Amino acid sequence: MWIGWIELDLLLGDVHSLKSKRSVVRPLVAELRRRFDVAAAEVDALDLHRRAGVGVAVVAADSGHVTRLLDAVEELVAARPELDLLASRRRVFSSDDE
Repeated sequence: MWIGWIELDLLLGDVHSLKSKRSVVRPLVAELRRRFDVAAAEVDALDLHRRAGVGVAVVAADSGHVTRLLDAVEELVAARPELDLLASRRRVFSSDDE
């Protein structure tokens, strides 16, 4: 079993309140879940209205599939015009890793 995760640090565009932040982040998280069948959530910068941290996790039978999914997630987020992808961190490991 292979497990992979990616944490995305985002700068949101024309956002001036936490309510407007939710109107950008929630649809993004929902699209990631729907399109890629992954676990996704807002995980960081919860009290900042122009920043967001989104985490995505995936489990698959081979590492190649995990890597391709994480690449696709990162590409989709980077292509969104309403936000800037500042940084991403990822890790892929096997259940046999210690």
